[in-house]
Amino acid sequence: MEIVRIEDLRWKYSEAREYTLKGVNLFLEEGKFLGIVGPNGAGKTTLVYTLNGLIPYRYNGIKKGRVFIYGHDTEATPVEKLTSWVGLVFSDPEAQFTSMTVEDELVFGMENIGLDRKEIKARLEWVTELTNTASLLEKPPYELSGGQKQRVAIASVLAMKPKLLIMDEPTSMLDPIGRETIFEVIARLKQEEGITIIAIEHNLELLAAVADDMALLNDGQIIFQAQTREFFNNYDLLIANQIYPPEVTQMAGILRKEGYWPGSLPLNIEQARKQISKSLVRAV
Repeated sequence: MEIVRIEDLRWKYSEAREYTLKGVNLFLEEGKFLGIVGPNGAGKTTLVYTLNGLIPYRYNGIKKGRVFIYGHDTEATPVEKLTSWVGLVFSDPEAQFTSMTVEDELVFGMENIGLDRKEIKARLEWVTELTNTASLLEKPPYELSGGQKQRVAIASVLAMKPKLLIMDEPTSMLDPIGRETIFEVIARLKQEEGITIIAIEHNLELLAAVADDMALLNDGQIIFQAQTREFFNNYDLLIANQIYPPEVTQMAGILRKEGYWPGSLPLNIEQARKQISKSLVRAV
């Protein structure tokens, strides 16, 4: 089932001279993980803001084209309904915090939509186990590490049980260990919960390991969308758009140009090892 469809979407902020989005077409099936990449200023954040009603309900501007969530045109759908379907995690988790303890932060949204205590308790147990935040419940959110804050931000959104989870550069403020921790949570969401996910992320090695599909956005347009392995095999197109694949993919891409790499480009060391082993067997 298709959960997202964007048709010829154009958006210009009221104070801007030019359109930020210039005819975007995009689709996403339910249960899939879509990674969106592109250089700075490409329009990635603006694009995801159109999915949960921030555009055009919060930001002023000119919108053309159509955005559908579960077949519903976002401009004809109440923003309350959109936000119940679509959860958004920002790059700066502190921008989402409103409470004095992690537990209060996680239950705040559930109380606001009128869930009973039994359901709140059940969701709290579920989401803290999933995101490994149970030990943080009594702590103030602002005293946590970067990785812990981001896990809490993800947990607070998941507690609302959105049908679509959007993460806007969730690891941009984290160290390497924090990045890996967040992507471990993301991998669990995909494998165990089957949640539909859209992630904007600059760390392509982490993204390539979990995304089903990838989309390249540049200058307000979707340049290319494909399954992850096919996406990264368009090496020259990515480089031309300032997108640098995982290091092992780059290495294989350079070798392929020289005629030394067999077949498709690998996304990780294990794929590269298998392809090299097969080539050596054939050469014997």
